[in-house]
Amino acid sequence: MKQAFLKKQQAAAASVAVPQPTVIPAQTKEKTAGKKESRQSRFLKALKKHKYIYIMMLPVVAYYLIFHFAPMYGMIIAFKDYSVGKGIIGSPWVGFENFKTFFGSYYFVRLLKNTLAINILNILIGFPFPVIFALLLNELRSERFKKSIQTFTYLPHFISVTVLCGMILDFFSTNGIINDLLTVFGLERIPFFTLPEWFRTIYIGTDIWSSFGWGSIIYLAALAGVDISLYEAATIDGAGRFKKMLHVTIPGIMPTVVIMFILKFGHMMSLGAQKILLLYNPKIYETSDVISTFVYRQGLAGAQYSYTTAVDMFSAIINVVLLVSINQISRKVSETSLW
Repeated sequence: MKQAFLKKQQAAAASVAVPQPTVIPAQTKEKTAGKKESRQSRFLKALKKHKYIYIMMLPVVAYYLIFHFAPMYGMIIAFKDYSVGKGIIGSPWVGFENFKTFFGSYYFVRLLKNTLAINILNILIGFPFPVIFALLLNELRSERFKKSIQTFTYLPHFISVTVLCGMILDFFSTNGIINDLLTVFGLERIPFFTLPEWFRTIYIGTDIWSSFGWGSIIYLAALAGVDISLYEAATIDGAGRFKKMLHVTIPGIMPTVVIMFILKFGHMMSLGAQKILLLYNPKIYETSDVISTFVYRQGLAGAQYSYTTAVDMFSAIINVVLLVSINQISRKVSETSLW
């Protein structure tokens, strides 16, 4: 019995097929090589066909390589104790010491809070203004009146920041127009630029005033691309002007709005230093001092190049993380994204 059982096991083991290594036919290899060659030939044909376009692109590519990417090498000083005399290579390596110094300093929380507060308020209050303005302009029937309004609202964009800040300082000074209007209504004069709580209101309000007209251009261009047949169909269905705006116009420009929001959100940690530098003073540093002004004050004026490069690199990294995150969220929610 045992011998018969062993013979059965041996026969079963022999019947099990041993897997053989897969052999790729020569024809498959030839097809793969042919595909690579065809891709290369297609690329060369496209390059030859559109050679003038690529030639025109060369100056732009060279500009970005020379003036944007090449200077990024200098960011290495964020990890060094940089000295002008020793240069980038000769300066001693300190690792993350500059970052640790910034994270542990008194300024870190204040700068982060002010930068985020101004940018978040600017997005919540300022971002919808150009969109709403473009929608309202689109509803105007008189082309002459429409163009007049557009011209009037575009003009503040062309005022230089220096002149604009001079106007703001004059208007909001103790003897300025704004305080004169307050006294007319029986109110006391307010020293706006010595009270920290007023800085953000003035900054954001004047920023909206100077930019909402110019910022509406891209939305007006998007409105021009909305299919007219959709409005005709909505009219046949009995929709009024408000419902057309709600169900046709806004969905038609929503991809543009989303893209602009992503770009705006990606600059959350960036804030132009020029306007703030011209408006602020030590009395209102509590609410007006942001990362860009700190970098200017400590880096250029104080010659702390390594330290401020680390601060600026920190804000750049946060911007990249925010941009990628909001782009991924937008892709999942609305199927609209930068890439």
